[in-house]
Amino acid sequence: MFSFNNPFGACPTCTGLGSQLKADPELVVPDKNLSILEGAIQASGWNNIRGDGISRMYFDALSKQYRFKLDTPWKDLTKEARDVILYGTKGENLELHYDQPRGKGVLRQPFEGICNNIERRYKDTQSDASRRELEECMSECPCPDCQGRRLRKESLAVTVGTMNIDQYTRLSVSDALDYMDHLELGKTQTMIAGRILKEIKARLGFLRNVGLEYLTLSRSASTLSGGESQRIRLATQIGSSLMGVLYILDEPSIGLHQRDNDKLLSTLQRLRDLGNTLIVVEHDEDTMRAADYLIDIGPGAGIHGGEVVAAGTPEEVMRNPKSLTGLYLSGKKKIPVPAQRRTGNGHVLTVRGAAENNLRHIDVSIPLGTFTCVTGVSGSGKSSLVNEILFKRLGADLNRMKCRPGKHEAMEGEEFLDKVINIDQSPIGRTPRSNPATYTGVFNDIRDLFASTAEAKARGYGPGRFSFNTRGGRCEACQGDGLLKIEMHFLPDIYVPCEVCKGRRYNRETLEVRYKGKNIYEVLEMTAEEGREFFKAIPKIGNRMATLCDVGLGYIKIGQSSTTLSGGEAQRVKLATELSKRSTGSTIYILDEPTTGLHTDDVGKLLEVLQRLVDAGNTVVVIEHNLDVIKCADHIIDLGPEGGDGGGTIVCTGTPEEVAACEGSYTGQYLKKMLVR
Repeated sequence: MFSFNNPFGACPTCTGLGSQLKADPELVVPDKNLSILEGAIQASGWNNIRGDGISRMYFDALSKQYRFKLDTPWKDLTKEARDVILYGTKGENLELHYDQPRGKGVLRQPFEGICNNIERRYKDTQSDASRRELEECMSECPCPDCQGRRLRKESLAVTVGTMNIDQYTRLSVSDALDYMDHLELGKTQTMIAGRILKEIKARLGFLRNVGLEYLTLSRSASTLSGGESQRIRLATQIGSSLMGVLYILDEPSIGLHQRDNDKLLSTLQRLRDLGNTLIVVEHDEDTMRAADYLIDIGPGAGIHGGEVVAAGTPEEVMRNPKSLTGLYLSGKKKIPVPAQRRTGNGHVLTVRGAAENNLRHIDVSIPLGTFTCVTGVSGSGKSSLVNEILFKRLGADLNRMKCRPGKHEAMEGEEFLDKVINIDQSPIGRTPRSNPATYTGVFNDIRDLFASTAEAKARGYGPGRFSFNTRGGRCEACQGDGLLKIEMHFLPDIYVPCEVCKGRRYNRETLEVRYKGKNIYEVLEMTAEEGREFFKAIPKIGNRMATLCDVGLGYIKIGQSSTTLSGGEAQRVKLATELSKRSTGSTIYILDEPTTGLHTDDVGKLLEVLQRLVDAGNTVVVIEHNLDVIKCADHIIDLGPEGGDGGGTIVCTGTPEEVAACEGSYTGQYLKKMLVR
C-alpha cells in the first residue's frame, strides 16, 4: 500500500510515476518576439505555414474567426488567441476554406489545438523517430490527480506522527533523522515500532556519515551524480557490517567538497577497521595521504604506462624520484598560482533572481573575459545555477536550443556573447565508428590527403574511398567496423575481429594506397604524438594533433573507438576540438568538474588549455572542487553555506585570496592552505 511500484499503492492515473509528459507551450513557442508567419511555432507538423498546406488553412481560419493577424508577434496576441491556438476551439467549428486541384470548398470542423494535437500524436504513434521529434515540445508535468505524490489517496491518508509517507520522504536525510529522534509514541506503539525505528535511524545515520545529509529521500536516482550514487552504495555496505570483504572503489571523491571528503575518508577507515580490505582508484591528495599503502602506476599514460613505478607507504612513494605522483605529494612539483588575476573585459553577465531547486532568489554576476570557478559543498546549488539556468538560458537565446531554463527572473549581458559551449564528459559518440579523428574533423583532411596521392589519382579514388562509413573502400564483410558482433542472447554481446580484413576496416585495394609509406589503417593506428610528427609538414593536420597533445591526450590513437574513451578523455577531445577552431573571443565555455579522473599533472595541462581560451578573450565558467583549479581562477563564486535546504545562497565572491579571507566559507578555509604553500 505504501509502494508506488506496486499497483495496490500506486496512483492509478500516473501508475506511480508522479508525472506525465505534456506538451509545453514554452517549447512550442520558444521565441515570443516572432509572429506566426515568422516561425514562432516550432512544433512538429506546425512549423511550416508559409505554403498553402493544411496548417496554413487552419491558421487563416483561426485568425479570421478570432480576429488576430498572423504577422503580429506572439507576445502581443490576446490571451484568447494564444489559448485557442494552443488548446483548440473546445468543440466550436472553424470554417476552413480550401483551394485544391480537385476544386474549392468549405469545411466546418473544430480545431483541437497544437498542444492537444502533439499529445494525441505522441500517444498514437508507433514510430520512435516521431516520438523523439514530438518530445522536443513536451516536458514532465506533475500528475493532475496525485500532484506528483505517486501514491493513491488511501495510502496518503495514513500518518505516523503528523506526516504521511510522501511528506516524510520529501525531507532531507538530516531532517528525516531529526523527525524520528523526536517522534512521540505510546508504550504499545514503541514496542511495535522499536526495531523498525532503530533500523531507519541506523540507515539514515550511514547516509549522513558519507556526506549525503542534504539529499531528500524521494530524490530520483537519475538525478544523482556518480559520486552520490557511489556513496549511497557505500552507506549500504557499512550498514551490513560485513567482515573479510574486499571492496573496490573507483574515485569515490568525485563531486565531493574537501569538507565532505573528510567524512568519506573516515567512513572508508571505519570499513577497514571492521576487518575489510579496500582498494581505491584515486587522484585525490587527501585520500592518498590517508592510505596505508600506495601503488603508483605509470610512468605515463596509454602506451607510456602500464608499469608499477612505486609501491609502499605514502612517505616511501614521496621519496621515490621516478614517481610523478610522489613528486606532487611531496611538493617538489606543483601547479603554480598565477602571478596576477584577470579583471575581465569590463562587461558582466548577471543572472537575476535565480530560484531553481534550492537557490534562494539570488543575483549572480560573472565578469566576462575571466576564468570563473563556481564552488561550494555538495548540494549547495552549483549545478542548478550553472547547468540548469546559465547554460540552458544562454543555449536557448544564443544557440537556439530547445530547452526550458531553470527558474530565474532575468539575465543581463547576453549581448556581449555570441555562443555558449558546454564541454561535458558525455561520450563523443555512441558507436565504435566515432573516434577522435572523426570528432575533431581531422579525418576529413586525412582522407583528402590520401585522395591527392599519385596512386589514388591513378586509380580514380576520391576522399570517399577512404571512409569506412561508405561503400567502395571499406571492407563489406564487417561494413567498415573492423569487428563482428556476435549476439550471445542471455550474455553480453561479444565483438571479434573481422576474418576478411583482420580488423583493418578497409578492403585490400584501398590499403594499397600509401602516404609516406603508410596506408590509411596505419595512420588511424598512430597515437596523436606520432601523428604530430608524421604530419608536421601539413599544418592543418599537424596542428590538430598538437592540440590533442596539449590537452594531455598524446597517447590516444587517432582512430580509437569513442566507446573506449573515459569521460575525462572525451571531455579533453572536445576541448581540443574547440581550441583548434578560430576563436571569436566572445564565447562562454561551461565545464562541470573537468578534473574528474585526472592526475594532478593532467590537471596542470588542462589549466593551461583553459587559460589559453580565456587569453583569447573568451569566458570560462567551471564547477569545481579541485583546489588546484580553484586557486588558479580569476574569480570565485562560492555557494552554500551547506547543501540542500541549508544552501542556495552566495557565501562570498571575489579572487581566491578574497575567498580565502572569508571565515564563513568552507572553500576559503581549505583554499587558504593552498595559497600559503
